[in-house]
Amino acid sequence: MTHYLAIDQSTSATKALLFNTSWELVSKASKDHRQIYPQPGWVEHDAEEIWLNTLAVVNEVVSGRPQPTRLSISNQRETVVVFDRATGKPLHNAIVWQCRRGDAICSQLKADHQDASVRRKSGLVIDTYFPASKVRWLIENVPEIKQALADGTALVGTVDTYLIYRLTNGQVFATDHTNACRTLLYDIQQLDWSESLCELFHVPLSALAEIRDSNTSFGTTDVAGALDSPIPIRGVMGDSQASLFAMGCHSVGDTKVTFGTGSSLLLNVGMNIPQPNAGTVATVAWVIDGRPTYCLEGIISYSAATLQWLRNQLQLIDSYEETQTLAESIENNAGVYLVPAFAGLSAPYWSPDARAAIVGLTALATKAHVVRAALESIAYQVRDLLEMMREQAGGTTRLIHADGGATSNGFLMQFLADMIDAEVRTSLVAESSPLGAVLCGAIGSEAISIEQLKLPGSGQSYHRQMSSETADDSYAGWQRAVASVLDNAPPKQLSQPTTENVSILNFT
Repeated sequence: MTHYLAIDQSTSATKALLFNTSWELVSKASKDHRQIYPQPGWVEHDAEEIWLNTLAVVNEVVSGRPQPTRLSISNQRETVVVFDRATGKPLHNAIVWQCRRGDAICSQLKADHQDASVRRKSGLVIDTYFPASKVRWLIENVPEIKQALADGTALVGTVDTYLIYRLTNGQVFATDHTNACRTLLYDIQQLDWSESLCELFHVPLSALAEIRDSNTSFGTTDVAGALDSPIPIRGVMGDSQASLFAMGCHSVGDTKVTFGTGSSLLLNVGMNIPQPNAGTVATVAWVIDGRPTYCLEGIISYSAATLQWLRNQLQLIDSYEETQTLAESIENNAGVYLVPAFAGLSAPYWSPDARAAIVGLTALATKAHVVRAALESIAYQVRDLLEMMREQAGGTTRLIHADGGATSNGFLMQFLADMIDAEVRTSLVAESSPLGAVLCGAIGSEAISIEQLKLPGSGQSYHRQMSSETADDSYAGWQRAVASVLDNAPPKQLSQPTTENVSILNFT
């Protein structure tokens, strides 16, 4: 049977997956990489470690199996790598989308009234969530990077670009539109790099990759000898857009939310460039055979990452599976809310200075209340975004497609359905991002259209069970908790937690 190989490079791990022609997952291997925190608010990955992990998981997944016929890539979108043109090796740790080191640059650009111009060209807001300010920070603070970019020996790219370069031994320096449009260096109307945005962020245009359609060729690879012979690379997409594609959200109005380290809510708006409001961004859903599809997006920085914090930092849980049991062990949240502003708040607030808080603690609160508050915070943030999008799109969304690891948490999915008063339909395939890239590659290599794709079915559906009054009261408590964080943000670079009163704990 024919198999298709996919690499899914996420914020926490690199996966290799084999799908068959029925789009069923045949085999998977995964390897975590380190999360590097040089100082508060900074997040890095070792890109060389990511490359070595890629080789390891591909070798594991193809061992003893027939050679796959093509390779597809889905990836964390806004993480950026500066690497050597000759060797492909990174010249600095990758700067992760969560990293806030570009805050001062973004603040200055806003003070210089660059907001409207940047938004009009890119569809995005000026925020260090996107790579441009972090590349400028490297140029301004790492002399070796500045010199290498000036003399043309360094290249800049998102993770897909870096992996493609390594996989093809430097023969292909390319990215796709779904990744390029997330950099703050891309003109969403021209579907190409913007010379003026590159100048604004001091990024040499010559250091950026060629932009290709997601379903076209990105060269060939034998994955450093893991395969018997080279196979084509087709189907390259940012992870959030790839999951939108895999879940069949191909028509105007189709909506999905991905629950990963962060969360992304995407609303398909078709071939017309959307006009985002203050809380959303406009982005390219995909470009296939030269035809663009656009979407509105709302971004949540801390989704499953909040649960990771509970496990790794507070050690309240040993596994994610415990969270559902703990949340269901109590009748309600008892007024306890967790606002996960560990790196500021993204949409719809876009407040980089906000810091995380647990609000409403009393002497009766237990770890179950904190864990439940963490799960509920994910659903509240989705409602924040969805209400904003509903107003902007002028309609009601009755169905939300959901994917990602957290969809296995029945408490969270039911609470989300209660909060948004819409059906939540989970993906039957947990690995929808790499599957989306594989499906897109099929359009490029097998002469079929989007309409001819036979998509996998859906998983479980959830509908509102909570009364609207109870849901709205709970959401109002969330809004008050967020307001307390926005109004009482502590100074930046605080090295220790501070307790301002018994009901609010602020964390750096």
